[in-house]
Amino acid sequence: MKKRFQTRVKALFAAALLTTVSTVQAEEAPENYVSYPHAFISAQGGGQLTFSNYNNWQYITPTASLGVGVHFTPVFGARVHVNGLWNKAGIRIDGVDTKYSWKYATSNLDAMINLVNLFKKNNYNPVNVYLIGGVGINYSWDNETSPLLKQYLNTIDTRARLSHNFRVGTMLDVKVARNWSVNLEVDANSLSDRYNSKYSGSDDWQLTAQVGVTYKFGVRGKRSDVYNTITVGEFNDAGRSEAIHGKTEYESKIDTIWYNEESITEEIVTAQMEKNIYYDIRESRLANPQVEIDAIADFVKQHKDCSVTVTGYADKQTGNPNINLKYSKERAERAKKGLIDTGVPAAIITTTAKGDTVQPFAENDKNRVVIVVASGQKTVQKKVTTRKYRLEEKK
Repeated sequence: MKKRFQTRVKALFAAALLTTVSTVQAEEAPENYVSYPHAFISAQGGGQLTFSNYNNWQYITPTASLGVGVHFTPVFGARVHVNGLWNKAGIRIDGVDTKYSWKYATSNLDAMINLVNLFKKNNYNPVNVYLIGGVGINYSWDNETSPLLKQYLNTIDTRARLSHNFRVGTMLDVKVARNWSVNLEVDANSLSDRYNSKYSGSDDWQLTAQVGVTYKFGVRGKRSDVYNTITVGEFNDAGRSEAIHGKTEYESKIDTIWYNEESITEEIVTAQMEKNIYYDIRESRLANPQVEIDAIADFVKQHKDCSVTVTGYADKQTGNPNINLKYSKERAERAKKGLIDTGVPAAIITTTAKGDTVQPFAENDKNRVVIVVASGQKTVQKKVTTRKYRLEEKK
């Protein structure tokens, strides 16, 4: 009889593993999801039978359960589980089935392992299979007996008594609504030989099969308004990973919709313009500088907070230092006057004469020059493309 029971238990767990494999392979995502950790409460009802002194398949009796627990992670959870009602067993004596009954209640502390999440990275599945194992205490009372039973069975004290309970089982849990799921649970319980007040020389085994409903606290609704932005120039795989995994709670339940958003921004930039005005030998009058002067004047009009530096030079191979200093000074002053005449404010112009002490160019004749440098700030509009994403729950 016990071999048949063990065979049935093995078949039960084989079916659970097949269910787990098929569930792991499914890719359908639910409409809502549960965040971890979360608490739950469940109520169940079904049937049970005890394998003790007789083939008790004909003595299936009802049972009911209540469980309260917490799923700490997508894989691991725990619960306090209480079940009981009444039980029956029997023995055939002289060709006649003689049955007896008793009442019981079992309280267990169970560990729960989500086999689907254990093998699949997606932590939010509509169908889950749990492996359950736990220990607890069984309390039984109102044990029936009779002289006939005492004659054929080793009957112990029929008063209320406590015994241990070791449990292993599996549960199939299917989500049906935002906070609700239905479940099918099958457990094998090993109890003390004292359990039914009849000695058989080994522990009694109890098999329970129940269906029930579970309400889960901490269920989150649909999320479609979670945003983050990454500038196109800065977007890379690391940035994508950081942006998405900042929402690890939802990552396996959502589609990531990427799109470009364009906007116009204003930016203050600093600009500079340099113009060279060349002179003939021993000349300080402006020859034909109007193009360079007008260009500097236009720059000043188009920019804010401008400053203009005018530096005069002379070539070193002609004249002498004193004459060359004079020419460079006159050249700088005449260039300044030309700028003022075109509308450049005198207050922003600074003049300097270098004579022949500095030669800005390698070619000698080019050093008869005035170098005008204008700098200023300007507000420009810039088109910015931003890479954005939104997280939408899979349908």
